[in-house]
Amino acid sequence: MKKSTSMRLARASILSFAPRLQRAFASRDDSRCFIHNRNMSRRYTEDKGPDIFYKRRYNTGMEGPEFSYGLYWALAGRGVIVKDKVFHNLKSTELQNKGATTVESLSGVSLYVRGNAVGGVSEISKAHFGKLLKQVTSHISSISNVFVQDGTVCSAPSCDAKVRVISDNPSALLSLSDVLWETPSRAVSHDSCPLTVYVASSISTGITEALGLGKKSSTGFAAADVERSSIILCGKAFVDANAIKDALVAVAAPVISARGGLPLSARLLASGDSMVLLFASEDTISSCPDLHQSLVSLDAGVVLTSDGVAPFFKTKNPTASNLLKKPACAVLAASDSTGVLPLVSKLSPGQAAYHFLAGYQDGKLVPAYSKGPSPIDSLVLAKFFYSQLKDNDIPSFLINVHNGWKHITGKDIEKLVASMVSGNLQASKSGATDSKVGELKGKYNSFLSGKFQDLPEEFSF
Repeated sequence: MKKSTSMRLARASILSFAPRLQRAFASRDDSRCFIHNRNMSRRYTEDKGPDIFYKRRYNTGMEGPEFSYGLYWALAGRGVIVKDKVFHNLKSTELQNKGATTVESLSGVSLYVRGNAVGGVSEISKAHFGKLLKQVTSHISSISNVFVQDGTVCSAPSCDAKVRVISDNPSALLSLSDVLWETPSRAVSHDSCPLTVYVASSISTGITEALGLGKKSSTGFAAADVERSSIILCGKAFVDANAIKDALVAVAAPVISARGGLPLSARLLASGDSMVLLFASEDTISSCPDLHQSLVSLDAGVVLTSDGVAPFFKTKNPTASNLLKKPACAVLAASDSTGVLPLVSKLSPGQAAYHFLAGYQDGKLVPAYSKGPSPIDSLVLAKFFYSQLKDNDIPSFLINVHNGWKHITGKDIEKLVASMVSGNLQASKSGATDSKVGELKGKYNSFLSGKFQDLPEEFSF
């Protein structure tokens, strides 16, 4: 009797959604929307017409809708109750038909991160993020049309981080489609720890003052909580690609690491048939425009695995292989105008990890070559980097991009890399005095020993 009652209550709960769903999706024009009644579920698609299916529920002999409610339950689990219509995984042309437009890009949008271990961005408390999330989900729930898009960070299926974007605006999905890799339609629902991006483009940007996050911004802001695996984009933050990518890297890093990937702030450089892992500052990349054509992506961000290497974000050639071959070598670009560092040096795995941890750029040290937020301590990354180089026999080299007081060109870097890959590289020597060499070593040691405790003995200059 109790079982029968519980089943009737469960069925009544599901069927209570039917009137709302029927009103929401009553027209044939709403591609990829769902229509429901007591007996059947119809899924409309523009290319195939209506797909009508029945599904037997449990072992009770009852027939009723089940599959099509999955998205609604998933959104409700994230605090978003669909008011009228929801559009899932529309193509670019379909988004444009729903009113999406290309919005001019922005930069400098404020990013607040909870769970950042390396500094560089403003913090947000657990309580403030919770309040913000509640207001944002309430706002999206009040919008008639909700747009949902799925994708991934990292193109390697074995260690990617699935992402679901929930937006009040189709234009936001158009922007994010240039960042995220595509994924099968059910991949997010089957994933154990997907990320969620909430876009509230029409919410009042004065919410920052209300939460004590700072002055009201006319452009909006972004917030990320690593523990919640969630990102919030308010106002026009969805068109600031740098803020979005920094937030995605921070939130995705624990998932990727747990799945065996090593997230690195590096780029992939194509040299003949080989791929090279290139660590370089933004200044170095911008100073070498002739190098850009050989880069798989201008964005810094790759995932190194035992099987190969994969870009974090969608590249200029999205049809290329998702997982590229193992790097032929790793190249770390330092910038030393004093002449202490030679033009090029071959490094041991321990030396490579040491210079990776320092990220030396003309007196400034940028650990792990990253200025963005990360929940993973730089020393932890350096240890994993050391292990990957050693275990996979990946050669490593150091290039000084300031040779003879001038910045070398991208073509110079490509020639050096080609010699590294072919095995014909002739290492150069420093012409600096012992005192200058000792001074630079002291600068490295002072910074690293002061910032990181218990450096492994394998790490050396």
